[in-house]
Amino acid sequence: MSANPDKLKLIKEHSLKMICFGIAQVPKSSRFYLGGSDFKVYEVDLAANKFEPAEKYAHESYVTTLALSGNQLVSGGYDGKLIWWDTEAKKQIRSIEGHSRWIRKIALSPDGKILASVADDMVCRIWDLQTGKKIRELRGHAEKTPSHFDSMLYAVAFSPDGKWLATADKIGHIVLWDLESGKQLYSLEAPVMYTWDKVQRLHSIGGIRSLAFSPNGKLLAVGGTGKIGNIDHLEAKVRIEIFDLEAKKQIGEYVGDKSQGLINHMQFAPDGTWLIGAGGANDGCMVFLSVKDKKFLRQEKMGMHVHQFLTNEAADTIWSVGHNRLAIHELKA
Repeated sequence: MSANPDKLKLIKEHSLKMICFGIAQVPKSSRFYLGGSDFKVYEVDLAANKFEPAEKYAHESYVTTLALSGNQLVSGGYDGKLIWWDTEAKKQIRSIEGHSRWIRKIALSPDGKILASVADDMVCRIWDLQTGKKIRELRGHAEKTPSHFDSMLYAVAFSPDGKWLATADKIGHIVLWDLESGKQLYSLEAPVMYTWDKVQRLHSIGGIRSLAFSPNGKLLAVGGTGKIGNIDHLEAKVRIEIFDLEAKKQIGEYVGDKSQGLINHMQFAPDGTWLIGAGGANDGCMVFLSVKDKKFLRQEKMGMHVHQFLTNEAADTIWSVGHNRLAIHELKA
């Protein structure tokens, strides 16, 4: 049964006592790991009779991102640390001072052997997942915005074949990297996703918050928000742009008309014909767009600012997390 955005239906939701920034699933199971604003990592079995996240591990700050490969769970946080956990032995393997500033995102290579991390020190670091050894650093993002504010490096994603890496920052600068050589291939720009407010509060806000390669590796989706008119209320519509990586140009521009805020996470459907994005502001959103028709298929309120979601292999079940909630949706007929 193929996933169909027209059939989106909320199956179940659970309350959380934290803002949940990261979620990772034990493959082909009902077990998940959650990390969030209370500095902790939890394990929960969604098939259990009672929804009862069990505290497992901890950072010294917000846990912002998780990645799981085999029995190795890696968490990253605002403390700049990357911590490896053995989920079978239920103990810490190693803790690394991965970055000098807030870690925003980590990503696993498709073969599960390499980890990439990005942080507000504006460096992407590549790590051997098994040993924790740093393989290389990628530096291609400016530390300051054009208005001399500190910039931020929010997003990182591997191409489906694991040969390329994409990184994206606060001012809408995107860099494509050759993973084996560490060389910068080229860059792309999405400047509408950054706002410099020189009138109201001298405020620097926005940025690209999410990246997703299409399954064939030919397209790159970039998610964030548009130009912000009122910085006090994050009054800009959610925004997604799609780039053709061979032509090196934008080929799609999607501006939500039902939700404001940021697109924090994205994923293409298995056949690449449509894409899911989620994020929003206070009430949150989940959007579905057609790549071919260059239009939204649907835009839904989520009742929470969504930070991340996962799907099953068929993409007909979605587990999303955010502000004090975990929601389960299905796209099945």
